[in-house]
Amino acid sequence: MSMINKLKALGKQLKRELTVYRLVLKHPQTPWIAKLFLGLAVAYLLLPFDLIPDFIPVIGQLDDVVIIPVLLYMALLFIPKWIIQSCREQVKAH
Repeated sequence: MSMINKLKALGKQLKRELTVYRLVLKHPQTPWIAKLFLGLAVAYLLLPFDLIPDFIPVIGQLDDVVIIPVLLYMALLFIPKWIIQSCREQVKAH
């Protein structure tokens, strides 16, 4: 598999996962704490500035790579597995 095909597959998978998380956020039985962590992850991603400036060597570039996955992981800890599975099935059905 060429590098371009791998990147396309990764892009499709990321798009699918973002759709799943959007459905999880809208799900009425998703706990509020999970919605808070997911909201913080999205807000941090959309911030026009970084909390740790990029000009600080290594740490400046790693903050986005560390903070967003940690917030997503924290959110997923609070979401019942059946909600995630239900949302994944909705995405597959379309």
